[in-house]
Amino acid sequence: MKKLIAQIHLWLGLVVGLIIIIIALSGAIYCFAPELQNLTQSYRKVEAQNTAFLPPSHIKQIAEKQLPGKPAKRIYYGSKEQSVQVLFRDKEKYSYSVFIDPYNGRVLKVRNNKKDFFSVTLDLHRTLLIPHGHEVVRWSTVAFFLIIVSGIVIWWPRNKRAAKQGFVLKLNASPKRLNYDLHRVLGFYASWAILLTVFTGLIWTFDSFADLTYKLTGAKRSVVQKKPPVSDTTLLSNADALNTVWANVHKDLHQRYAAMLFVLPDKKSDPILLRANPENRTLYKTDFRYFDRNSAVEISGAYVWGNYADAKTMADQIKRMNYDIHTGAAWGLPGRIALFFAALIVASLPVTGFYIWWGKKKKKKTTAKRSVHLKKQELEPVLV
Repeated sequence: MKKLIAQIHLWLGLVVGLIIIIIALSGAIYCFAPELQNLTQSYRKVEAQNTAFLPPSHIKQIAEKQLPGKPAKRIYYGSKEQSVQVLFRDKEKYSYSVFIDPYNGRVLKVRNNKKDFFSVTLDLHRTLLIPHGHEVVRWSTVAFFLIIVSGIVIWWPRNKRAAKQGFVLKLNASPKRLNYDLHRVLGFYASWAILLTVFTGLIWTFDSFADLTYKLTGAKRSVVQKKPPVSDTTLLSNADALNTVWANVHKDLHQRYAAMLFVLPDKKSDPILLRANPENRTLYKTDFRYFDRNSAVEISGAYVWGNYADAKTMADQIKRMNYDIHTGAAWGLPGRIALFFAALIVASLPVTGFYIWWGKKKKKKTTAKRSVHLKKQELEPVLV
């Protein structure tokens, strides 16, 4: 059984090894994206003032003038020292962000996200920047999950003596032995942290896997409805609804909430969605509040994610914390640092594993050649 598991471990690693390296390295970089973005992108910062922020409809109007013919999709308000970000996106066609001073409406940056380093890094992590890349990443994640589990089974020590020898990295060993230890020891330690990341990745990519997880950990029914509500289409269209919503919620910004994201409606039946987050570093406490796009009245009930107070079951908590667990943000800066190093180790495993396999393959060829040579020597006296 262990030989079979070892073969599964080997061949899955050879097939998806390069993909795992790309996903791991891009994930490691994105662990510190917030800090790196603030450090390298000056247009994200503004000087705090005592005046109120401009309303979203005004911000939307300014942003859409920069990109004629393209409708704004999302408007993000952050801290008092942070510019407002307006997102324009149409699947694979284009993706732009317009950064605006929330106090005076001055445009600070019109950014093509397809040329932005951090946006490209995130897309690389999700899709490998290739057609149908999302599907490739999905199934590579499944393969990597099997690789991790099989690796733990293969390297699990048989006794205490083996444990003492197997869990220590011998830096003074030969290059071949050091490579073996780097794969085995570092892989064994990193696998436990990475299992959480891979598990949360599977929840994202497979609805059936997510549903099974929620059923196993939560109540029979969640208070949160899967589909969002709809606006009352019998009412007259109200172009000022967004401002009315802003008038009702803007006082909560910087008091109850640290950030607000408005998701603007596309269809006539779509509501206005307000994602209001009380924290900057995590997302799981975000309230999802829906407003009728015509009446601007808040729609009661818990939809999609609901408000944080609606998360009654463990299933709801897991669903909410999935992203923060995946990025390590659930444990603050120490969690992201730990995940960063774990991701670097993961990126090294296909390389060290390949050298182990190549070394064994080369050794088998050398042994076979020697065997053939010895047989020839044995036959020589007879032939003579």
